[in-house]
Amino acid sequence: MSSYSEALVQSTTTPADRASGTSPIPETPARHRRVRSVGGVPVKKKRTLWARIKRDRMMLMLVAPGFLYFVVFHWLPLPGNIVAFENYQPYLGFIDSAWAGLDNFVKIFGDPTFWQALRNTLVITGLQLVLFFPIPIVLALLLNSIMSGRIRKFVQSVVYLPHFLGWVIIVSIFNQVLGATGVVPHVMQAIGLPPFEAMTTPWFFPFLVSIQSAWKDAGWGTIIFLAALMNIDQELYEAAAVDGAGPWQRMRSITIPGIMPVVILLLILNLGSILSVGFEQIVLQRDNVGAGAGEVLDTWVYYNGIQNGQWGPAAAVGLVKGVVGLALVLGANKVAHLFGQEGVYSSGK
Repeated sequence: MSSYSEALVQSTTTPADRASGTSPIPETPARHRRVRSVGGVPVKKKRTLWARIKRDRMMLMLVAPGFLYFVVFHWLPLPGNIVAFENYQPYLGFIDSAWAGLDNFVKIFGDPTFWQALRNTLVITGLQLVLFFPIPIVLALLLNSIMSGRIRKFVQSVVYLPHFLGWVIIVSIFNQVLGATGVVPHVMQAIGLPPFEAMTTPWFFPFLVSIQSAWKDAGWGTIIFLAALMNIDQELYEAAAVDGAGPWQRMRSITIPGIMPVVILLLILNLGSILSVGFEQIVLQRDNVGAGAGEVLDTWVYYNGIQNGQWGPAAAVGLVKGVVGLALVLGANKVAHLFGQEGVYSSGK
């Protein structure tokens, strides 16, 4: 009998059984006693791929819809980036369209409207990172500090609701409030102030879309930060309170470091989409302020690629966006490693 079987028998027999030489566990036949062990400790046999799939089938079924979404809409279209290097014609297809090399990139980099759209995109995304990104963090900290469960659920429901509204509805609401015939201009005029038409003022457009994005998605963004706050060990707060730390000291020493990995992760992911500000929101309001202030890269691709048939330059802009986003994610992730954060993925060291 192996040492493992002897230990198992010794742990399950009584002193009387050991004195009489009997054992409640029959000896295992030799063909079934082939147990791999390292240093006397049994090691389980590694499961095959099919066995692991069968074991985790329910979890894989839950992940499958999201996985198929990325496969169909993000991975399968990747070969279509060849259009950026062709004088693409839809009726000729990828194979028969004439090869253009880097001509499409030269064309977009020499187009002033492209640089205008790029500038507007960077201004809007910069404002959203500065103004919108911290709002879910602050809102999560405020919700986490509410002691009453009923009040917390009510506030959560109120701030989550705008996320489920479409951009058409949201733009209509803002137009009724801030438009030329909206509530705010009428109130300003009634109290003797000159009315300010926020929906049609070009210089205010980046602030307008940032405010709309914050109102729509700030509440929804708190879900991730609330989950991160709940993962912080509550005993740390109790120990800090015993040591005399006040609320602000506990937040600075426990709360902020506890959610910092999640903050860094989301910040890096947002940098990856810095050249995308949302097509539907912008195209609904572009005509109100004109192309000079309302044109972004997403709308530039639509009007030049889809409406004007410039498929090659439009695909080139999309490829540039992807390459810049990838470079920003890799660079920001490297910087996160230098500051001791894991980032999107670990460094492998």
